[in-house]
Order: sequence, then C-alpha cells, then structure tokens
Amino acid sequence: MESHFNIVLVEPEIPPNTGSIARLCGATNTTLHLVHPLGFSVDDKHLKRAGLDYWEQVDIKYWDNFHHFAANCNEEKFKLFTTKTDRSYTKALYQPGDFLIFGRETKGLSIEIRTLYEEFCYTIPMGNTKIRSLNLAMTAGIVLYEALRQNNN
Repeated sequence: MESHFNIVLVEPEIPPNTGSIARLCGATNTTLHLVHPLGFSVDDKHLKRAGLDYWEQVDIKYWDNFHHFAANCNEEKFKLFTTKTDRSYTKALYQPGDFLIFGRETKGLSIEIRTLYEEFCYTIPMGNTKIRSLNLAMTAGIVLYEALRQNNN
C-alpha cells in the first residue's frame, strides 16, 4: 500500500486516540503531524500502549503551533474535518499529499482556523443529532480510507 497522505492532529488531548491514529498511519504509510500544544507527553504510557510496538514504523513530524505548520505546508492540499459544516467528507476529491486535519477531541478546530479554511472544511454526517461527534481515531480512519479508496489503495 502506497499512501503518501498526511494526518494532522491539532492540539490532541487524549493519548489513546493519538496512539491509535499513529498505528493507523504506520499501517497505511501515512505521515502523522502533531501540532503543539499536546495535551500529553509523547512518552505517555497510554500513548505507547495504543500504538503498541509500531512507533518505529510511523513517520511523525512535530510542529510548534498551527501557524508554523500552515506556513510550511501547501495550504491547497488542506482538508479540515469538523462538525461545524454540512459538506460531507465524501464530496472531497482526495489526492496524494493531502493533509487531513483534525482538531482537539473536546473542542475541535478553532473558529479562526475553520474560518480561514472554510472552503476546505468537511464533516462526517451522522443520522442521530443527539450524538455530538465521533471518536477522533474513528473519524481519522474513516476519512483516510475514503482518501485511499479514491486513489485505488
């Protein structure tokens, strides 16, 4: 499997989610970008447990903040995921090199980021309006595999 996609976690808070996403990235040759501040230490035992012994298989890049990340990446390749839009993730055209960007588990992406990149915002539709959102690791997996499907991976 040849992926060449990027998953970006902006200020992630929950170690097991990041660990699970790291494992997903390792399995799909996807680069994981972690944007500070992180809500945990990368040495956290829960983070490592969720990724098991696959950490050496994951290409991880660290960024001081979202501004630093955005200034060093092609913004035309950004796809942001939020519950604050009606545009389905299935409407996006995914290409290798895309950055699949997800916000914090408790608050998602900031309004400043969503406003700046409004045309690149997508959501995973949910039929039950009483459920606020899906788990971050599950969401990353759904979106990444749609991107891979579109590219015959």
